[in-house]
Amino acid sequence: MATNLSTRPQTTSKAKKFWLSGLIKSPRKIIAPLIAIAIFLLIWQLLTSGENPNLPSPITAFKETWDPLIINPFFDNGGTDKGLFWQIFASLKRVAIGFSLAAIVGIALGVLVGANPLMYDALDPLFQVLRTIPPLAWLPISLAALRQSDPSAIFVIFITAIWPIIINTTVGVQQIPQDYRNVSKVLQLSKTEYFFNILIPSAVPYIFTGLRVGIGLSWLAIIAAEMLVGGVGIGFFIWDAYNSSRMSQIILALIYVGVIGLILDRLVGFVANLVLPEEQKK
Repeated sequence: MATNLSTRPQTTSKAKKFWLSGLIKSPRKIIAPLIAIAIFLLIWQLLTSGENPNLPSPITAFKETWDPLIINPFFDNGGTDKGLFWQIFASLKRVAIGFSLAAIVGIALGVLVGANPLMYDALDPLFQVLRTIPPLAWLPISLAALRQSDPSAIFVIFITAIWPIIINTTVGVQQIPQDYRNVSKVLQLSKTEYFFNILIPSAVPYIFTGLRVGIGLSWLAIIAAEMLVGGVGIGFFIWDAYNSSRMSQIILALIYVGVIGLILDRLVGFVANLVLPEEQKK
């Protein structure tokens, strides 16, 4: 009972330390990016300030998307006429399902392949071939098999994210130090004890590397997939805005896409920071 109670403050202190370390850093961590963004916006404004520019200027894009996309992202007029909140929420829901399935299957397969030399020799060539197939090349196959847009988009997420998770987990299992294996033999650990006390802790840094790459690829893939399958989603929103020549809406959507992608990456990094032991953090 005492052990369980002692672990909670440690986890909480890790979270506080993670956030406070970022806040205590020098002001240039905040000021420098703001200056870079200001310079970027200035250059963009200058390049698009002529007559009939191909792209809207930052000021024009802001004015054209202020009402209702910026001030009211929650509107819902039915069908695909929804605010950006609902567009992004639909995309995130697909990513959450596809990425979760990829994480479960990918980690399990990575452990199996990494721990079994025969399975590695049999499956690694197949994995290396399949992982080079572009994500959207799977979309016609998934549409033909599943007959519905939502499951097809989720499958594209799954097949995109699973390869870095499998490969990194496999490498992590294979990189377990021989000393650890020798200790497990000396202590006569059971397979279950070896799995939870040695294999998983040793492979965790590699697993989170795969998860971090996988979540980024998932977010990239869903945007492209939604452009083709249609329905509610930020990818279809961008494609629909392009077909209607609403360039300012595309620019606003791209900003949202970039911010959400950054948040997803940092979220996985935050979880990894809580899970990884201090000596395994860079």
